[in-house]
Amino acid sequence: MESTALIPLQYALDTFYLLICGALVMWMAAGFAMLESGLVRAKNTAEILTKNIVLYALACVMYLLLGYHLMYSGAPGGVLPGLGFLIGDEHAVATVAAGGEGAPVFAKRADFFFQVVFTATCMSIVSGAVAERMKLWAFLAFAVLMCGVIYPLEGYWAWGGGFLKHAGFKDFAGSGVVHLAGATAALAGVMLLGARKGKYGPNGQINAFPGANLPLSTLGCLILWFGWFGFNGGSQLKISSIADANAVAAVFVNTNLAAAGGLLAALVVARLLFGKADLTMVLNGALAGLVAITAEPGTPTAVQATLIGAVGGVLVVFSILLLDRLRLDDPVGAISVHGAGGLWGLLAVPLTNPAASFSAQLMGAACIFSWVLLASLLVWALIKLAMGLRVSEEDEYEGVDIAECGMEAYPEFTRK
Repeated sequence: MESTALIPLQYALDTFYLLICGALVMWMAAGFAMLESGLVRAKNTAEILTKNIVLYALACVMYLLLGYHLMYSGAPGGVLPGLGFLIGDEHAVATVAAGGEGAPVFAKRADFFFQVVFTATCMSIVSGAVAERMKLWAFLAFAVLMCGVIYPLEGYWAWGGGFLKHAGFKDFAGSGVVHLAGATAALAGVMLLGARKGKYGPNGQINAFPGANLPLSTLGCLILWFGWFGFNGGSQLKISSIADANAVAAVFVNTNLAAAGGLLAALVVARLLFGKADLTMVLNGALAGLVAITAEPGTPTAVQATLIGAVGGVLVVFSILLLDRLRLDDPVGAISVHGAGGLWGLLAVPLTNPAASFSAQLMGAACIFSWVLLASLLVWALIKLAMGLRVSEEDEYEGVDIAECGMEAYPEFTRK
């Protein structure tokens, strides 16, 4: 490629930066695994760990075979991508980084790697919301279509040159494309799956099912916080110029402060509502702040980023309480963190980015939510007809570790 021969240092630096950021995002898979395994009951730990590591591998393969080409092979401004990828046309899979004056120049495989770890992140959101009662193979069947078709199509609309991008929709690193989409797919699954046995009583009471290992969940939150620097920082796509280096620095600072703002806001709200410093709300507050700033981490000031994160932290507490009142059982709060936080993040973009508009942001959020909800409901329903979604009541009582994996994560503590 002639252009890269002229600028070998820029090419090497931007490629290396993108790969390192992709590796940071890959490390978020460990964060999701630790967070979720700590927030479920001990008898369901091995199964949720299995889901998290298998879905990562599935996401990589499905995005290679289909997803990447769907997301970046369409005609500009379209609703459906082109068909060039079906016949192996290399030009049909050109990425957004491949052309245009001032576009980043890096190895195409680096772009694929950076994009595929985003796909896995989106699917990881679904894992925790359907925990403790879904069949492992039903979940994995959904992951195939989510990573291969559902996520890439709405990703194409916003990032691959589709109609949302041309309508002015702004989503820097994926508050909507990744997080709102994952939360919506999880919501569809929870609606069809139903709540865990005993979670909701006949007279409206809500029974707490405490997680088995809160130290592990706290570690998971910190790993996600750390990985988010790659998630948001890498979305700048290059670092080889002074302007880009300054932009990356701003993204890192704002990402960190939004998490801090979300955590502290959730802590205060939990204290006011419950009279206690609820650790699970604190963890989800930090994550909601991270989700909220993801749509636009570059343009806010440090104070604005902290406030955007703080609003996310407040919203996640009330969203978790609302879902419980609606009897939508989400064991880890994933729908609230990524759904409420993602929607707020999209709507906050015009507050600091004059190039964005509320109308375009609302249209983008509505399109992503509608497509993912309808497509996911259809896929979940077909899986339910084909193999069923839910384990038996006996297996749920005994724990899905034995039923689905044939082993326990904590065998020494098994009840006799």
